[in-house]
Amino acid sequence: MASEGASNKNADCTLCDKIGLKPFTKENVFHYYIPLHGVVSYSALAVNVMNPGFVSKILPKKDLTNVLLLSSLAGTAFYIYGRPHLSKIPNSRRGLYAILGGSLFSMGSVLAWALMRSVLPRENAALATIAGLASGAVLVKLSVDYFTDCDKLVDKN
Repeated sequence: MASEGASNKNADCTLCDKIGLKPFTKENVFHYYIPLHGVVSYSALAVNVMNPGFVSKILPKKDLTNVLLLSSLAGTAFYIYGRPHLSKIPNSRRGLYAILGGSLFSMGSVLAWALMRSVLPRENAALATIAGLASGAVLVKLSVDYFTDCDKLVDKN
């Protein structure tokens, strides 16, 4: 019976490894899964800002902009909070830095998308959607690279 439980646990871990997910631990929930949810919300926010008609067709009486914005902000803040280069900063200040970074990233992206949307042709919703998703992907990649480089500067001793 005990060996069945162990083999199921190993099978679950193998499945997680195959699809690229981390095991559910407290650390992974806060520093992997919540930020992952934030990236999904960020992508949906990009579509919502760049092509608001698309979301209104799916959910005609629901405006999810604020929910997506807050979820994106929370995911970004949890990501920043968990970065190694901030590990020696007191938790309260670290939390403030994380909220500031999440707010600037999320709100700055919304502003950039709104400006981008104003210069794109109104009749081409597909172009606006692709531009929003592509620019969001570039911003996320640059941000992750920036934090990775910052983390490399931390003395590991």
